Amino acid sequence: MPLYNVTLKKDSPPEALDKAKDDAVKSGGTIKHEYTLIKGFTVEYPDDSVGTLEANEHIHVEQDGEVRIQ
Repeated sequence: MPLYNVTLKKDSPPEALDKAKDDAVKSGGTIKHEYTLIKGFTVEYPDDSVGTLEANEHIHVEQDGEVRIQ
């Protein structure tokens, strides 16, 4: 399953992040890391179910990937 980075959008209520974590786990995801400097988490999530997370207006969802510097 792919990894997704989920972050709380600016001016969103803090409880929206808790709801996103609950929703992710309920629909088959596994929280892999919770961030402390930013309000967010990384979740291993079924690719065909990511729409559940993306439907939440308070969070931003981005597939995790390799970062390179040239």
